[in-house]
Amino acid sequence: MPRYRRVRVPGGTYFFTVVTEGRQPILTNVDVRHALRDAITLVRKERPFRIEGWVLMPDHMHAIWTLPPDDADFADRWRRIKAHVTRQCGERYVQPDRLTSYRANKGHGTLWQHRYWEHLIRDERDMREHLDYLHGNPVKHGYADRVRDWPWSTFRRYVREGVYAEGWGGGEQTVDAKRE
Repeated sequence: MPRYRRVRVPGGTYFFTVVTEGRQPILTNVDVRHALRDAITLVRKERPFRIEGWVLMPDHMHAIWTLPPDDADFADRWRRIKAHVTRQCGERYVQPDRLTSYRANKGHGTLWQHRYWEHLIRDERDMREHLDYLHGNPVKHGYADRVRDWPWSTFRRYVREGVYAEGWGGGEQTVDAKRE
């Protein structure tokens, strides 16, 4: 098994991509959304992090987190979040053909891919590019004609804060308020 190198910077800001096993289109289902929200709330109480951006797609999600100044352990946070959602919803989404003995013995179920992708945000430009990518993802994948039409992202928060214009990312040619 390959050993992945992860950049761990205390207080770092990271972009993540987390995917369901076999690209199951289940993350926007009501039960999974609620379990995910509960998991994030519980984990943030014990292992705080700031959510800079998030988009939930049917088979994957992108998130940008900033960790506390003395902490670089995003892996434990994701492990806890994924485990909580699996405990809450995993039985409803079991894929017998993917339930290996390893997965069964570890209690992993078949809801999540084992791995996830992370990227350390380097500067403001990198942050802006990853927020744009994250918020534009529903349009890119054909789930919405306009970014504002997708209900499961932090886009509306950024519109309220004046970072994005309401019409950014589809349908209308507008430039976000603070980036002109």
